[in-house]
Amino acid sequence: MFDWRAVSAPESGVTVYVYDGSFNGLLCCLFESYAARELPADVLKDSAELPLLLPVKRIETRPDRAERVRRAIPKKMGYPALQFIRRAFLTCHPQKDLLILKFLRMGFRVGPSVMRRLTDDTVHALTAAVRHLDNEAHLFKGFIRFSETNGALTAVIEPKNIVLPLIAQHFCERYPGERFLIYDRTHGMALIHQDGAVSICGVEAYEQPAPDEKEQKFRELWRLFYRTIEIKERHNPRCRMSHMPKRYWNCMTEFLQETDEKSGLKTSAAGKGLPALGAGQPSSDFM
Repeated sequence: MFDWRAVSAPESGVTVYVYDGSFNGLLCCLFESYAARELPADVLKDSAELPLLLPVKRIETRPDRAERVRRAIPKKMGYPALQFIRRAFLTCHPQKDLLILKFLRMGFRVGPSVMRRLTDDTVHALTAAVRHLDNEAHLFKGFIRFSETNGALTAVIEPKNIVLPLIAQHFCERYPGERFLIYDRTHGMALIHQDGAVSICGVEAYEQPAPDEKEQKFRELWRLFYRTIEIKERHNPRCRMSHMPKRYWNCMTEFLQETDEKSGLKTSAAGKGLPALGAGQPSSDFM
């Protein structure tokens, strides 16, 4: 059996690892780091722009190697560490891949105490990134606005982090009998729930259908409610933006102008509701 602790800590190398962008692929990068006794200068997805002056090593995603690493993590540093890196993988931190690899190497060396080393630059950076992810996911539980399209509920969001896996349970429990889709425009993926089944899969260039007359009336009623419930004497735009950051407004009904909706801004003229469950490629990284 491979002894993770028996391998001495290497110096930072000059090789750049390139992998397919999956969680299993990242675990294979860690396996290769131990097998080659090297610490890469960077870890990049194959869709990223590759450096010109550094040697590149392409890491093959092998399920058997990924599973060996996945089983070893809870044994060496505890199950919370595995949960932590899975969440870190969902963050928008630009260096998350290399940071996760460094975190795991440290964890195999020091054990469960790695989770408490908050003064370490690697642990601190990942902890801050995960906190940002959790905060954004929490906000989207209240900021998502659904529209009815041919008997299905649809919503579009533009998050910085990959939040769909963290909000899936909330909305599935809230709308257990509904067919709904939440499209993440930033990352090109969608949470689809229908007939009691749920999946997160890649969906390219989904556009919400333009609202019909009934939907338009409900949107206007919501905007009227939003304007009416405010206490005018206590109007405070700065406070509103602190609790409801402006970057979320683009996908919130109360801030969309009726003229924009009628002109089809960020919508398509016609639609068929939900794509069939399984029409995209479901990802085991997120479910």
